[in-house]
Order: sequence, then structure tokens, then C-alpha cells
Amino acid sequence: MTAMTPGSNVPLSAARVAVEVAAPVRLDVSGLLLTADGKVRSDDDFIFYNQPSGPGVTYRSGGGSAPDAVVVDTAAVPPGIEKIVVTASPDAAGQTFQGVEPTATVRNADDGSALATFTPPRLGAETALVVVEVYRRNGAWKARAVGQGYANGLAGIATDFGVTVEEPAAPAAPQTAPAPPAPAPAPAPAAAPVDPRIAPPAPAAPPAPPAAPVAPAGSGKINLDKGRVSLQKNQTVSLVKGGAPLLSRVRMGLGWEPAFRGKDIDLDASVIAYGPDRNHLASCYFGKLTILNGAVQHSGDNLTGEGAGDDETIMVDLGRLPAEATGLVFTVNSFTGQKFNEVAKAYCRLIDDASGEELVRFDLTGAEPQTGVMMAKLIRQFTGEWEMTALGEFVKSRTVRGMVKPAAQAL
Repeated sequence: MTAMTPGSNVPLSAARVAVEVAAPVRLDVSGLLLTADGKVRSDDDFIFYNQPSGPGVTYRSGGGSAPDAVVVDTAAVPPGIEKIVVTASPDAAGQTFQGVEPTATVRNADDGSALATFTPPRLGAETALVVVEVYRRNGAWKARAVGQGYANGLAGIATDFGVTVEEPAAPAAPQTAPAPPAPAPAPAPAAAPVDPRIAPPAPAAPPAPPAAPVAPAGSGKINLDKGRVSLQKNQTVSLVKGGAPLLSRVRMGLGWEPAFRGKDIDLDASVIAYGPDRNHLASCYFGKLTILNGAVQHSGDNLTGEGAGDDETIMVDLGRLPAEATGLVFTVNSFTGQKFNEVAKAYCRLIDDASGEELVRFDLTGAEPQTGVMMAKLIRQFTGEWEMTALGEFVKSRTVRGMVKPAAQAL
């Protein structure tokens, strides 16, 4: 049995696997079937206790005496489904994972033997969690440890992956006189059952449906007030918490997995600094580990992509950056010439360097046959605050030098 760490993966030796999630408190465990763009095809792809079965995926209740589980029959999963993510949230309303240590166990669903375990580290204010994903690569199935938390509950996970989260309509006011009966409306075809933890019964004036973390009214921007933020391509988050700019040391962690069929892959993470006119100031990469008087520092080159967690990190002291540095673009290049459609999933995540807390994450869900990708950018606003935008734009370039011009255009 393999003990997994965040980002690590194991091949599945069984065609049918069960992912159990156990904790000292009762958990609600769910599964979502996702296509290559990281979204469900419809609400029918959300599998939970009130909708316990889908194509190749079923929810299994532990009855209170055993952990709930999501069972995946990989042979029955439709061809268009690339992964199944398994989520968990405390059953008690408003309860967080503070002091609660959930453990996922991946088992052979036929004989019950354990294949792998994963306990997500450093949980706190999260009220829901993407624990493990079961995914398809080159015709083979694997399990990956994720451990990504959400501060806005199961509804935040559901909306992130494209599930429609709606409140039921408010009940009609009583009539003072009988009204002629209206024709009964036709039942909605194949409507997904409502999970009361996602859409509780509405009061007379229904509140807005839950959504991903949003900034205070009027700003139109996501910020960090509600905890970690998971970005989709082209989404932006303001690095502000409690109304104050987060001017501190942050690290951009970039990760990927080795190419399949046993080959190593030499991907190079870099950051390119620009001035207010998109003028190139400096590039930080494996050949130049420090730029801008030490305000930006590179961790060094990873030649294989082996190992769990971040493969390369770039530290940025936002408070020490010179005034002329107004934009940073983080890139990854395949020096060996291997294209990104041959590389396992890449990601970037912004981390508070002081606490180690993950602030923002962007998972690259698509791939193109190119050798470079612009992952994300940090832009200094005139107010002094910084904003991070997920890019996910591919470029034909094996080195950071070839990324300077396209990255300037992306600012």
C-alpha cells in the first residue's frame, strides 16, 4: 500500500476501485465526473447520497458505522470522461476541517485490499475538500492525491466544476379567493436531485445561490477574504485580505509529472519581470536564480519532474520589488522539446512564504502540442495591490528567452 502526498499519483491495479474518506466526524462524500475541460457534462455527473449512481460511478453509504465511499468502475466510465474527483465535507452545517484529519483510502472494490492512502495536511477553515481524483492517461487509470480545500463548502466545489446550484422557488403567497385550477406543468426531464447541503429550502425571500469566493460588492473581483481561491483560465484574484493589500513574501510553486512510458522530462519554470510599458526588465530562471536585487529568487532546476509536490518554486518579495516592476509573468518551458500534450497535468499555486498557506491555485486542464506555456501573471495596480490572473496560454518556445515577447503581449 502506498502512502501518498499532495500531488503524487499511483497506478491502479484494479479495474474497480472504491475511494473511502474517513474522519472523526461524519462526512458527506461525493464524486464528480469531469471532461477534459474540467467540467461536468450536466448535473447528472454529480454523484452523491441523493443521486447515488452515474455512468461507471456510484456512491456507497457506510451507514454511519463505516466511511462513505465513491466507487469507480473504470471499464464503465464513458470515453469523454477524463477524471472523477472525490470530495468530502463535514455533515454538520458550518463545520470546518479545523482539527479534523480526514483520510482517503483507495481500495480494490472487489476484494477490499488497500492500494493507497492519503491524509491532506494543514487543513483549517476549509468546509469542503477535493480529496482524491481518479484519472485516465493514455488508456491507463491512476489515482492522484489532491487535498484542495474550499472555504465556501460543497457548493463552491460544485460550481467550480460546472454543476448548476440553484435555490428552489419561494412558496406562493396564500390566495384570498379560490382561483381556477391551472394546468399542471410537465415534469422536467432528468432533473438532478437537490442536495439539501447545497440548496436548502428557501425562505420567502430566497438568497442568492452559493458561488465561488467574490470580492466586496461593487469591486467585481475575487479576493482572499474567504480563504484559498481556485482559479479557472482567465480568472483574476486580488491579493487582498481584510481590505488590506497582501504585501509580503509569496512563493509561486509550479509542478508537473514525468512523461509517461518511463521518460523523464526537463521542464523549466521561470518568471519574466516587466515595467509599466511592457518593457522587459529581467528574467529569473535556472540560469539566473536571482533578479531585481534579490526580490525574486528561483529554487533551482528540476531535471526530471520526479517527486511529489512543487517541482520548482519562485519566491517573490512583493514589498521589495522596485517601483518600475509592475508585471510578472510565470512560464514553464520544455527544454527537451517534449510537448505539453505529452506531459501529465501541470499546475501553479501561490503560497504565503511565512505561513506556507496556499492562497491561489490554477490547474492546467487543457494541453496543446507546444513547448512553452504562460501559467499566470501578477500585475501591480495603481492602488498598490497585486492581482493574479490564470493564463494557460501555450507558446512555441523551449526557453524563457522565446517567452519574453508573447508574455509582454499577455500583460
